[in-house]
Amino acid sequence: MNFESLVNHISAIQNTLQAQAAHSVNLALTSRNWLMGCYIVEFEQHGEDRATYGEQLLKKLEKRLNTKGLNERRFREFRRLYLIYPQLKEEVLGYVMSNSEIRWSLTAEFATPIRQMASAKYENEIRRTVSAELTDMHKWMIPADKLFNKLTYSNLSLISAIDNPVKRAFYEMETIRGCWSYKELGRQINSLYYERSGLSKNKKALSALVQQQTTQLQPTDVINTPITLEFLGLNEQVVVTENDLERAILDNLQKFLLEMGHGFCFEARQKRILIDEDYFFADLVFYHRILKCHVIVELKIDKFHHEYASQLNMYLNYFKAEIMQPDDNPPIGILLCTEKGDTLVRYATAGLDPNIFVQKYKVQLPSEEEIKDFISKGI
Repeated sequence: MNFESLVNHISAIQNTLQAQAAHSVNLALTSRNWLMGCYIVEFEQHGEDRATYGEQLLKKLEKRLNTKGLNERRFREFRRLYLIYPQLKEEVLGYVMSNSEIRWSLTAEFATPIRQMASAKYENEIRRTVSAELTDMHKWMIPADKLFNKLTYSNLSLISAIDNPVKRAFYEMETIRGCWSYKELGRQINSLYYERSGLSKNKKALSALVQQQTTQLQPTDVINTPITLEFLGLNEQVVVTENDLERAILDNLQKFLLEMGHGFCFEARQKRILIDEDYFFADLVFYHRILKCHVIVELKIDKFHHEYASQLNMYLNYFKAEIMQPDDNPPIGILLCTEKGDTLVRYATAGLDPNIFVQKYKVQLPSEEEIKDFISKGI
């Protein structure tokens, strides 16, 4: 064995087992969420005390469990997953029961009723919603084992939100064929790939072009998703990829602002924000005890672009709606760039809600020259 052979063998082992680990995590995640959806539906329809909880069931369930990643919104996703994909019953049960440790943990009290819950009643209900058009196209309907083994939970969740069953089947097929990541699938849905395919005279050519231009799913795409990290109980920081320069500047910027005093209290770094189906990350979040407001700092290691102002404005609106307390003042946003054009900044920020504490916070914050000098030294 020569050195190149050694490198090839180790690379093959790394890639193969990393992919296997990602696949195993995904099967467990899909099984967990499907089973939770199954139990929620069963309780809503046959629970002994379901009338007591009514519409507040999912909120009360979230509060009682008090587990990161298990909230009302997720429970709605799990319920939808079960109702849209009842055919995953045997795949999920097969996975659960084939694992001795899982089977031992889930006693008969929990595992046996699932076969009755995921009954033919729900499968027939789903079938009745399938149009004649889809029935004629059954030849490319995806079998349950491929749905379970080839689609990540994130992709299944995204596809299950599509009302049209034909459209769902289309994206199931294309996602499996192209090994699409969650982001890639979302991009194709948002770009109306299904609708464009219907209008195209040469559907095969369009499909080939789309598949050629897409980014294929990698093991890290499965592991480094917020949903998977919540499931595994890992640190959210793992999701965010920073280059060395950004990390160095953020490390020093955080220290710099704290040392400036003036009431800064550090609250979060790479603060994760969930809006609809997408995750965003605010670089640094402080609370200013004198001004009684949050201060959100965004660092961009390039010149100012108009979308940066829109992004920061979105963060401010999010904090106003979701984070700000009744006695807080509106949040402040600081956007730091390596270069900026004054005219572009003026046009990009025109029409955004002005912060009524602009003059007040300028007295408390470091001066623009101090910040510029600090960034220059850091770079």
